[in-house]
Amino acid sequence: MQKLYVIEDDENIRMLVLYALQTEFDAEGFSCGEDFFQAMRTQLPDLVLLDIMLPDGNGLSILKELRSAPKAADLPVILLTAKGSEFDRVSGLDSGADDYIVKPFSVLELVSRIKAVLRRNSHKSKESALTMGSVSLYPNQHAVKVLDEEVSLTHKEFQLLSFLMENKDIVMTRDRLMDQIWGIDFQGESRTVDMHIKTLRQKLGIGGDIIKTIRSVGYKAGD
Repeated sequence: MQKLYVIEDDENIRMLVLYALQTEFDAEGFSCGEDFFQAMRTQLPDLVLLDIMLPDGNGLSILKELRSAPKAADLPVILLTAKGSEFDRVSGLDSGADDYIVKPFSVLELVSRIKAVLRRNSHKSKESALTMGSVSLYPNQHAVKVLDEEVSLTHKEFQLLSFLMENKDIVMTRDRLMDQIWGIDFQGESRTVDMHIKTLRQKLGIGGDIIKTIRSVGYKAGD
C-alpha cells in the first residue's frame, strides 16, 4: 500500500482527508512542518499533500526545502490551498508542486487527483542520463548540464525538458504539454507553455537549440 503524508493544520480537514484516503492508501497526518520533517527522516512517502498556510511556516518554503534535498527532489507533492488565482497556482507549480487542489474540494476529486499524480510519476525514467546535443539530463540527481556546466532549473522547467527529451523528435502540442506537466485540470493558458519554453531556452544557452518550435502546433526536442 502506498504511503502518503498529509500536512494540514486544520484538524477537521486533516481527519477528513485521512479518513477518505485510508481505504486505498497508508496515510499519516501532521499539523506542522516540524513533525513532517521528523517523519521524513524515518520514512519517505510516495506522495505528500501539503497545505500552503501552516502555523510554523509557509508550505511553499517546505516545498522548496524538499526540492533542494536529493532524496526528495522527485517526491510528488500536491498543494492544498484556499488561494485560487492563476498567479498563486503558477507560483506553487513553479516552486515544484505536481498539482494543486483549491479548498473546499470533494473527497472523490482528491483521490482522483492523487492517483493521477502517482500515475504520472510512476513511469518516469530514473535509470540513466539523457543526452541530446550539448545537454545532459540526470533524472536521479534532478540535474541538467550544458557542456558539463550545471544549469539551475525550476521543477516545472526540469519536467518539461525531461518530457521533451524522453520523447525525442516527437512533436508535442501545447495542450499535451499542459496535460503532462501541469495536469489535465490546470486552468492556465497555453502561453504558460510558451513562457516556460522561452525561459528554458535562455537558461540552456547554446543548448537551447535542441528545443524546436513547430509552428502552429507545439514543440519537440531533437539534435
